[in-house]
Amino acid sequence: MTSTENLRSRIALMAAHCAGMVDIVALPVWVGTLIARFGFDPQQAGALATLFLLGAVTASLVLAPRFHRLQGRWIVPMAYAAACAAFVACTRTDQFGTLALLHALGGLATGVGLSITHGTVALTSNPHRLFGFMQVAIGVFGIAYMVAAPQVIAAVGGPGLFAVFGAIMLVACVITALAFPNARRAPTEPHVRAPAAGPLPKAAWCAMAGISLMNVTQAMVFSFLERMGADRGFTAPDLHILLIVVGVVNLAPGAIAAFLQHRLDARNVVLAGATAQAALALALVSSTAFPAYAAAGAVFVSAVIFTHIFTFGLLARLDPSGRAVSATPAMMMIGAAVGPILGGTLVKFFGYGAIGWAALAIDVVAFCFYLQLRGRPVPIGAKAA
Repeated sequence: MTSTENLRSRIALMAAHCAGMVDIVALPVWVGTLIARFGFDPQQAGALATLFLLGAVTASLVLAPRFHRLQGRWIVPMAYAAACAAFVACTRTDQFGTLALLHALGGLATGVGLSITHGTVALTSNPHRLFGFMQVAIGVFGIAYMVAAPQVIAAVGGPGLFAVFGAIMLVACVITALAFPNARRAPTEPHVRAPAAGPLPKAAWCAMAGISLMNVTQAMVFSFLERMGADRGFTAPDLHILLIVVGVVNLAPGAIAAFLQHRLDARNVVLAGATAQAALALALVSSTAFPAYAAAGAVFVSAVIFTHIFTFGLLARLDPSGRAVSATPAMMMIGAAVGPILGGTLVKFFGYGAIGWAALAIDVVAFCFYLQLRGRPVPIGAKAA
């Protein structure tokens, strides 16, 4: 049985996490390419990204309650192989209906892989720390993606977007096939919690609702970072550099969150995270000068990454069976699925300013959900979460 505690297995978990979380780094280029290269309007482009994310949500909702009964060792590589096939098929068509079906299927497969990956992380000895370093891996992945993807798309056209996605899923498939650990623990590993199957506490549901809403804002605003800047007259090279800077900045929150694990109360962190995200969204949509736009855009994603790590650790404490954390893709992607099409619809009918005010309203609701955690007992170690 492959242990989750060795370097080989953790590299596999990081690879699966990066592939499954491709939307968090790819949305601006994804939506921008669908508009600029395929000729779709913002609502249609947002709808395609939404279908991918809804597929991932569906997979996560189906698998999460059953996670403690699954053997994910081979499910994960097969899921990423299926996602690779869906994206490769996308390179062969420019029809909206066909792309819509393939996006949904690709999202379904990706959600299977990511859900099992996150559930497996919850069964490690320190889920908060490992998830923090996995988010650092997302930052490295984001830099590589932002450097390479625009170049590939410029060279071969719109299908290059899907070729890059297919390559990402293929790499994840190979690495997880070689090294993905089993979620079930051997009896000789007493330091890892055995799965329990009691009902989820109310605090867990509040945390899940809060992070889901923050991901609505994340996807709604970040999807249009590139197009909003282009429509304001910022140059393509400047925007390309900004997207790379976003990836560089995203290296920081995972490492910082791991370092501060035992120094900050997760309940305070999540409240600050929702507040910061709303402020940054309003700054983005109101900025007409590139320096201000770039400053807000560079750190916008970091707010949800930092908050998500503390939420992840808290959920792992509240539900040691791994079911709540296995539902992390649903928490993130049900929000992210709503975000692109909601943002596209608001932009189409009301302009970019509307997504800023929508972000403020959504984050106020997220803040209220997180506020419910403050009056509840903290499980042992939750402050460290």
